[in-house]
Order: sequence, then C-alpha cells, then structure tokens
Amino acid sequence: MGLLDQVVGALAGGQNGGGNTQLIQAVLQLINNPQIGGLGGLLGILRQSGLGEAADSWVSTGRNQPVSAEQLQASLGDSLLPGLAAQLGITPQQASSGLADLLPQIIDHLTPDGRLPQENQGDLLTEGLALLKKGGLFG
Repeated sequence: MGLLDQVVGALAGGQNGGGNTQLIQAVLQLINNPQIGGLGGLLGILRQSGLGEAADSWVSTGRNQPVSAEQLQASLGDSLLPGLAAQLGITPQQASSGLADLLPQIIDHLTPDGRLPQENQGDLLTEGLALLKKGGLFG
C-alpha cells in the first residue's frame, strides 16, 4: 500500500496512518513557516531549483504534475528536509518520498481558486488542519 493510500486510510479511520497524519501536519507547518516565507516562499524555492512548472501546476486549477522524491531532495535537501525528517523521526529520503506524494495535493487544496491566498485570509496551517480533520484534503 502506498503512502497516499495509507493517508486516505487514516482519514477514513484506518489503523496505519498515524505517522502519515504527522507528515501532513509537518508539511503544513513547513508551508506556514515564516522563515520560508509561507506558501509563496516555498513555491519560490521550488521554482528556483527547477521545479517551477510542477509547482505552478499545483496552484493552478488544472492537473497536478508529479515530482519525484529525488527532485524534492535536490530542491529542498540540505535546507529543509533534515529538520522535517528529524521532527518525524524518519530519514530525509523517507521525508522526500512522503513530500513527493503529499505536497502537490496539499498545495492544490490550499489554492482552490488557482492562486495563492492573501496573507490576511488566515493561517494556512489552521486551514490545512481543518481540511485534514474534515477529511476533505484527499476526498
């Protein structure tokens, strides 16, 4: 069973998704990190590292382009992945693999109108966790 299937299972009341829910929460905290510059800052990092087309597809209303764990490792590697991995008690490779599955979907759901939310529209972490609790993040 893939990571996404485990997350969907967790949202549906499955038993094996606890760590994946933690990964989703960690991704939302990463997006909301003021040192990164929020969602726009994270997208900027991805664009600068060559993942701009894929990242822009996650924001747009069209189909999300996939990224590989290796691409995210190269893009976020030494700056963000070690801290995320340490927070979750997993390796940076496991973190990048989880991000490859989750990040496109999380960003897609945080930008339903095909554009970044305005800064004054509220806390993305709160909005994302609310989506997660309602089961709407992957539904």
